[in-house]
Amino acid sequence: MIVTLIIACEVGFWVLLAAGLALRYLARMPRTGAAVLLCEPLLEVVLLVATAIDLKNGAEPDVWHGLAAVYIGVTATHGQYMVKWADGHAARLLKRGPRPAGPPKYGWPRAVHEWKMAARGVGAAAIAAALLQIAVWYVGEGTTQSEPLHDWQLRVAMYAGICVLIAVTYTVWPKQAPAEAASGKSGPAEESRPVDSGARR
Repeated sequence: MIVTLIIACEVGFWVLLAAGLALRYLARMPRTGAAVLLCEPLLEVVLLVATAIDLKNGAEPDVWHGLAAVYIGVTATHGQYMVKWADGHAARLLKRGPRPAGPPKYGWPRAVHEWKMAARGVGAAAIAAALLQIAVWYVGEGTTQSEPLHDWQLRVAMYAGICVLIAVTYTVWPKQAPAEAASGKSGPAEESRPVDSGARR
C-alpha cells in the first residue's frame, strides 16, 4: 500500500504542477492555477496519514515506511523550489517571460547558492528524522520494528552531512570563471613580455 501511495503522490505532484501551469498560462486563469499549485502539500499530508494508519493496523515498519518520511521531508523543503523552476521555464516556453536565470556558476555567489541548497537538504533530513522518530515511539523503542526506521535516520543524517560538505568545498575552494583563471595565470607573463618595436611602425 505504501509503495503504491508513494508512486501516486509523486505522479500527483507532477500532474498538479502541470495542471496549475496550464491554467495559469494557457487558460489565462492565474488565480485558479495558483490555487491548484497550493494543493501540492496535501499530497504529503495524505501520505503521512496513510503511513500512520498502516502502522496502526499492524504493518511492520520497513524500507518503504522510511522512504515515505524521506519523501515528505524532501517535498516539503524542495517543492517550492521545483515549482518556481518549472514556472519560470513554462513562462519562457510560452513566451510569457524571459529565460529564467540559472544558479550562479562561480565564486562567492555559487557558494551562497550551495549553502541554500544545503539548508534545504538539512531541513529535509530534519523533517524526515523527526517523522521517523515519531514512528519509532509509536511502534516501541528497542523493538525489531524500530530497526529499519533507525537505519533511515542514519541515512538522512549522512545525506545532510554530504549536503553541508558540498557547500563547504565551494566556500573553501571557490570555482573561478575561465576568464579569471586564465588572467590569473597569464597576467605576469604578459607584463614581462618585451614589446616588439616593429609592431609600432
